[in-house]
Amino acid sequence: MLELGAVALPLQAETSEFGMLSLLPPLLAIFLAMITRRAILSLFLGVWSGAVIYTGGHGFVTTLTWTAQSIGESLFNAKILMIVMFLGAGVAMIWRLGGALAIANAATSRLDSQRKVGLATWIFGMLWFFGDYSNTAIVGTTMRDMADEMRMSREKLSYIIDSTAAPVATFGISSWVVYQLSMIDQGYEAAGITGEVPGSFTIFLQSIPFNMYCIFAVVMVGIIVLTQRDFGEMLDAEHRSWKEGKVLRDNATPMQSAEDSLGDVVTDTPSLRFFLIPVGSLITVVFVGAAFTGYTGAGAGASFIDIVDNAAFVDALLWGSFTMVSMGIISGTIAGLMDLEEAMETVIDGFGMMLTAASILIMAWTIGGVTTTLETGLYVTNTAQAFISPTLLPIVILFAAAVIAFSTGTSWGTMAIVTPIAIPLAWNIGGSTPELLPVAVGTVFSGAIFGDHCSPISDTTILSSTFTGADHIDHVRTQIYYAMTVITVAAVMLLVWGATRITPLILLPIGVGLLYGVVYALSEWDSSRKGIEPKASTTEQTVAPSDD
Repeated sequence: MLELGAVALPLQAETSEFGMLSLLPPLLAIFLAMITRRAILSLFLGVWSGAVIYTGGHGFVTTLTWTAQSIGESLFNAKILMIVMFLGAGVAMIWRLGGALAIANAATSRLDSQRKVGLATWIFGMLWFFGDYSNTAIVGTTMRDMADEMRMSREKLSYIIDSTAAPVATFGISSWVVYQLSMIDQGYEAAGITGEVPGSFTIFLQSIPFNMYCIFAVVMVGIIVLTQRDFGEMLDAEHRSWKEGKVLRDNATPMQSAEDSLGDVVTDTPSLRFFLIPVGSLITVVFVGAAFTGYTGAGAGASFIDIVDNAAFVDALLWGSFTMVSMGIISGTIAGLMDLEEAMETVIDGFGMMLTAASILIMAWTIGGVTTTLETGLYVTNTAQAFISPTLLPIVILFAAAVIAFSTGTSWGTMAIVTPIAIPLAWNIGGSTPELLPVAVGTVFSGAIFGDHCSPISDTTILSSTFTGADHIDHVRTQIYYAMTVITVAAVMLLVWGATRITPLILLPIGVGLLYGVVYALSEWDSSRKGIEPKASTTEQTVAPSDD
């Protein structure tokens, strides 16, 4: 079996010790998720099945040992868990101190139309790139009342929030990027890749243009917001909200509010400094920390790429997220808005908000380790390399990840399952060169987040409904039309790349133009079919407050 740091023989000369059985753990996790709709339980049982295969016995002890090892034996994993928890605590402090409300108050006088509210939500969502959970919590609760006032349906607000959460976090300074880097490293281990190859951060940067679903998903929001055109069930929701003032449909069951999760704001006069100080300290410490560790590791005279490859981004994000929480506590107590005891209770509430994310992380790491131990990637590579060409590789990975993410409801868990398989496959099909590695990584991320967007059991989808106060199933039903549109355009562009190898920097603008054309055509067709306007609001006038 492949060992960490060992030099692997060419994949064609190796065979997986466990053969087809190595597919059972990830496939079982997918199947159980479809039946039970419990992602964490399904991933755990997938791990357990891997332990049974590996030991030939009941595997219970091995299951718990592997799970514990994914938490305690990796300093890297421990740091990521701390980052996730600190980000949750930082968001809670910003909310309780009124930082998010201050931003809303500053913008309210200028946001006097539905388009302006949508545009502000879109921009705010792109600026809040630190994590999907914190994005939905802060942006959703900040913009909800303004969206209601402009008669934007809760379904539309949830869509904007959801589509600028995970897709944006995959490109920014966030736990997502850190996790993605760890998955690339795990894929390297599964493939036995050693020697003079690009580092995980270089591969991540090169993969960004191939992460087409995330790029187009963010662009799609802008198109929908700016043109005010809708189709599918979102068109019906927007007409209901605009004409009847019902931001929720009759008999809808909205999710809980942010106040239920994070508590009430502690001041009647919120100040922007309670947003700017914590967030500014996070950004500053992360950038300074990454630059310092990169320069120290690379040495004097190193190139920018060398500095980036040697930067300790995990450490920098850990320092920054801790500083974010600390500055929130300090600024809140100095201002007299809360005492130390209340501040620490807020920190604990923030930790609690992130428990689901932490649980998914642990099980994702564990099942990723199982696929490496059972050499699933090796088996799939040897089986698939005769059927998958470089042309089809992006599409195969894209839709495999999409199906798994939809079934399990977790993009992180999907990355853990697919990345250790996709990277060895790309390495071997690419002739043991790194040429196809960025393509594999980018398409794994794209498929995982698409499936996550469409899945009703996705944690980020649930949180988007929660913090915007939408009916969860209504959010899923209205968003899926837009997600399907985006992945179709992404798939077409990836097929063109596979056939022509045209740089994605040319294909991306073409894809944006195609996306606009598809939105226009679908909105015209659907509105004509239903006998209504493609734009629920045909003017940019200020409206009276909604009835809900």
